[in-house]
Amino acid sequence: MNNTVSNNKAQLRYELMVDGHIAASYYEISGGVITFVHTEVPPELGGKGIGSKLIKGALDQVRAEGLKVIAQCPCVKAYMEKHPDYADLLK
Repeated sequence: MNNTVSNNKAQLRYELMVDGHIAASYYEISGGVITFVHTEVPPELGGKGIGSKLIKGALDQVRAEGLKVIAQCPCVKAYMEKHPDYADLLK
């Protein structure tokens, strides 16, 4: 299992490859603000914490890049509500 979340800028998504499946969180970016619009975790990876790992990895990279976040995606919004240490990223 590859534990690395990567930013696929060509497809505007953060990705996490697990057991041959890709979990992805799609975004739009403009003016220093990243808007997470949709997150997909394949059914084969459900219930394993893959979505949380993906979102955490994405938010850590967003923080490192100095971007602000709009959590339009319900998964990203819920993760940020459960982890207030990411609240400073919200626009």
